[in-house]
Order: sequence, then structure tokens, then C-alpha cells
Amino acid sequence: MNTEELVELGQQLRVDSVRAAAAAASGHPTSSMSAADLMAVLLAHHLRYDFERPAHPGNDRFILSKGHASPLLYSAYKAAGVIDDEELLTFRRLGSRLEGHPTPRRLPWVETATGSLGQGLPVGVGIALAGQRLDRTGYRVWVMCGDSELAEGSVWEAAEHAGHEHLDNLIVIVDVNRLGQRGETRHGHDLDAYARRFRAFDWHTVEVDGHDVDAVDRAYAEALATEGRPIAVLARTLKGKGVADAEDREGLHGKPLKDADEAIAELGGTRAIRVRVQEPPTTRSLHSAGSGQLELPRWEKGERVPTRDAFGRALTALGTARSDVVALDGEVGDSTRAEYFAKEHPERYFECYIAEQQMVAAAVGMAARGRVPYATTFAAFLTRAYDFVRMAAVSGAGINLVGSHAGVAIGQDGPSQMGLEDLAMMRAVHGSTVLYPCDANQTAKLLAATVGLAGVRYLRTSRGGSEVIYGPDEEFPVGGSKVLRSSDADRLTVVAAGVTVPEALAAADALEPEGIRIRVIDLYSVKPVDRETLRRAAEETGCLLTVEDHHPEGGLGDAVLDAFTDGGPVPRLVRLAVRTMPGSADPDEQLHAAGIDADSIATAARLLVEQVIVA
Repeated sequence: MNTEELVELGQQLRVDSVRAAAAAASGHPTSSMSAADLMAVLLAHHLRYDFERPAHPGNDRFILSKGHASPLLYSAYKAAGVIDDEELLTFRRLGSRLEGHPTPRRLPWVETATGSLGQGLPVGVGIALAGQRLDRTGYRVWVMCGDSELAEGSVWEAAEHAGHEHLDNLIVIVDVNRLGQRGETRHGHDLDAYARRFRAFDWHTVEVDGHDVDAVDRAYAEALATEGRPIAVLARTLKGKGVADAEDREGLHGKPLKDADEAIAELGGTRAIRVRVQEPPTTRSLHSAGSGQLELPRWEKGERVPTRDAFGRALTALGTARSDVVALDGEVGDSTRAEYFAKEHPERYFECYIAEQQMVAAAVGMAARGRVPYATTFAAFLTRAYDFVRMAAVSGAGINLVGSHAGVAIGQDGPSQMGLEDLAMMRAVHGSTVLYPCDANQTAKLLAATVGLAGVRYLRTSRGGSEVIYGPDEEFPVGGSKVLRSSDADRLTVVAAGVTVPEALAAADALEPEGIRIRVIDLYSVKPVDRETLRRAAEETGCLLTVEDHHPEGGLGDAVLDAFTDGGPVPRLVRLAVRTMPGSADPDEQLHAAGIDADSIATAARLLVEQVIVA
């Protein structure tokens, strides 16, 4: 397209953004209008994409990080001919693919869900890493950000990581329109303020008038010619560009224009320009999963093995069998044992350093490129990245998160290192799977099972050694459990998981000589939970006692309670959990102080069956 045609395309994108928001009586047309020229030049001259084949290995990838500007994205799809005008005007309606913020669940051309600001660039870094180190098909990753979201720390985690990795296949376009939701942004139209920050992380920067289509065209060309560094195109724009009553005015964020018809007329009326987007280059197909035989590590009963060690060895075996498995670490791989994978498969190991938001975002980006990512850190530190976990579920991303050093059982390091909220956090994620193994063989089998699952999968591992109680050929279906002690004389059922399973078994052994028989269930699948086994135990023993190395809110006890929320009778349920703020002590002392060790379980069981033991 020539200059005049690019200008016209930009105006069409503005008009259609106004029309879409007017039809919905909601949305963000002014945020769309500021970036319309930036989108027009990208779509017409620089993006290489086959809309009929979204999975084409040579396709460039585009992420609209400022997801509230979705009218602009949908208007671009209309210009590209992949949606029609009728669908454009279904924006934000029930059942429409055109949601208020775009998601890949609805549209095949969307790489990741956005709308929680500050996430597009970190996910883009993950996609660019996959392109640079794994796919190597030459695609570029374009991320369009707003200036408001550059206040998010996650953006600068991403910027530093991209600079460190020399991601010259990554171009961020910053729509610096000066206005946020409630007024001016931190740096307003000071492009140099943003340029200094990106340059500090070794980015190449280009400052441009975002409404001069020829200048934007040259800026993109300069970006594509840059080698060895990621590129930031910093574009000065005006929110509501082209409509006098809206242009560069505060108080219009997130609102349709007052008089859409008048605004459309001011913008030159509707147009029907169709853009022929460049075809991607011919390239080889991407990786296949591989068909190697999975040979999981095996341990004999009675060995003492930390489940984190079992995880590391099992992940390495999984990586040997499947070439699509990748590992990401938050600079604790020697503790989580992800380093085992790094030694065997260094080309598929990604060190994200202590930047948990970037680590989870990179996992989402890797999943978008067809990989099976395993992101690992201490369970406690995943709390930093929870918004990325939540948004991964919105995207429908298939990612695996592994939290080690869970609970008070880690010992002397104290509460700052203890994951005591992680089960609740991960159970609350839509469509998630939460697994908590108690021994090495169970860990290996559950890890292998996560490959075939959808959504966010969480595996909780432990620091200290635990006795292997299951044989290497035992199976552990997701959604199941194991009944480890059972008899017709059981007076109650103890439900445990992870480190509390051996404590429950020890309590059962201690109580048996006293004539108190208890059933012990290893509820290794915390979500989905084994409702059938729990209900049968409640019917046959009358009382359930849950014991968990986790705060009482949202963890194992609540997972058990959820098995009885169908309106039927609820059994007597008592919960042992970590109810105080722990300090430093050795693991055995920690379990006892928290009231979740074998002695505490046995004491609770005696009280519950009304047995009085006379010293």
C-alpha cells in the first residue's frame, strides 16, 4: 500500500473500532484509535501470516498486550477478511467470539489471553525464546503494549530477560498515547523516558510519530534489520485520534463515543478496504513429540528418597522420551532438582532466574508453540506469579507447575520459604489439576500422567527424604486415591497426602495395639478428588480426619469437603492443619509443633473414637 492507502486503512480501523464499541454500548474505542496507524502499517507491510493456517510454522506471532483495545484487533481481522462485518458487530455479546478481551479459546489467531496488563510482553518473550532456540523457523514476535502497562514490574522482568537472551526476533510496539484509565500515565508523552529504560536492558529503540504511517513503516523496517538485540518501537500517539471531541481527552477510557455516527462521519465514513497479508516463508514443519520409550526411574520399597529428587529424575526421563518437553527454572534448579533435566537436555532448559512472573509467562509462550513446559520453583514463590497462572487458565494454556519445599516439613528455613497456601491457590484455578505425591514411585508416575492432561497442572514436591511405600509398578490414576489401611472394624478414616501419609500410617500402627483401627487414605489427587472412595469411607467409618502440611483454608480438608457438596448428608469432618505461624526448627519438630505428626494424629483419633487412655 502507498501512503494514502495506509492512512485510509488506519481510518477504517478507527471507524470499525468505534462501530464495534457502539454496537456493544461498551468497550475501549479511544485506546483502539490511538494504535490504528501502527496496526495498519504492520498488517499491510510487515506481518507475515497465513490466517487459514494459524499453526503454520513460519507465521509471525502477534500479541495485543493492551487487550482492552480488542476492537482494533477485531477490526484488523475484518480487514484481513477472516471475520465479516456482521460478526464484528457482535462484539461483547453473549456467545460471540469477539470478547471484551481476546482469548485463544475463542479465536485461533490469538496467541494468549490478555487484559491483565503487563502480560503480553512476558509471554512474547517465551514465544521468542521458542523461536530462537527451538523452532528456528525465522518467525518474528510482535507485541503491542500500552504505555500504562509499562508500570508493571512483569514488563521489566521480560525486558531484562529478552535483552539477556539477545532476542532480535522480538519487536515490542509501545502505543504511548499519554492517557491511562484515570488520567495521565507516569511519563506522559516522554518517549525518551521509556527509551532509556529499554536501552538499559540492551534493547534497540526507535522513537516515532505513531500517526505518520511512513515513519512507522521505516521504524518497523529498522526493527527487522536489527541483529543481536530485541527492539522497542516507541510511538507517540493520541488517544481517540481523529475525533475532535475525543482526541487526547481525559475521562473517556473504556467508554463508547457519545455520538458514534458523528464520529464516523468525522473519520470519513465506513470503508471496505481488504488487506492481503504477506504469506509466511516456506519452512520446515515444527518438532514432533517424539516416540521414544518412556523409562521412568524405579525405586524399591523401603528406600528413602525426597520426592523432589524423584521429580528431577522422572522429568529427565520424560525429556528423553519426548522432544516437546521443556523445563524452566527460577534459579533454584539445584534445589527443585530440575538441574537433572538441564544436564541431560540443556537445549530445552531455560533459566529464568529469580523472575517467577517471567518464568510462568515463558511457560505459557512455550505452550502456545506446542511445547509441554514444566516450570519449577519453591511452592512459596509461585505466589508471585499467580496472576500469570490465572491468565494461563483463561488462555487454556497447557502448562505444568512444580512447587518444591512445601509446608513446614522443610524445617529450619522458616515461614518465608514454606509453601502453605499453594494447594488452595492452585485448586482455585479454573480447570486445574493438583497432585501431591508421598513417595518417589508415585511422584514419577504422576509426573508422567501430567503430559496428557489439559489446563494448568500443579505437582507439589517435598524437600526431605521419605520412605518408598509403593512398588515401581503401582499405578496412580489422576482423580484417584490409595487406601493403605482398611478393615471392617475401622472407627474413623484419616485422609492424608504427601508428607502426612507416613505420619498417618505411623499413627495407625500405634493405635492398633490399643484396639483402635483406623482407615488411611492417601489422597494424592487433591483436584480432581476421589469422591467415591471418600464417600464410602464416610459411610463405613462415620468420621473423616484430614491431616495436611498446609494452612486449613483451601487445602486438603476443603478438597475432601467438596466431595460432599451434592446436597447429601455431610459426615463428621475434623481437620488437622498448620494453624500457627511457624518458626525455625527441624522437620520433625515442625510437624509436631503444627499438630500434624503421627502423635498428633493418634491423639486426635483417640478423642474422636472416645477412647480414654490412662497412663
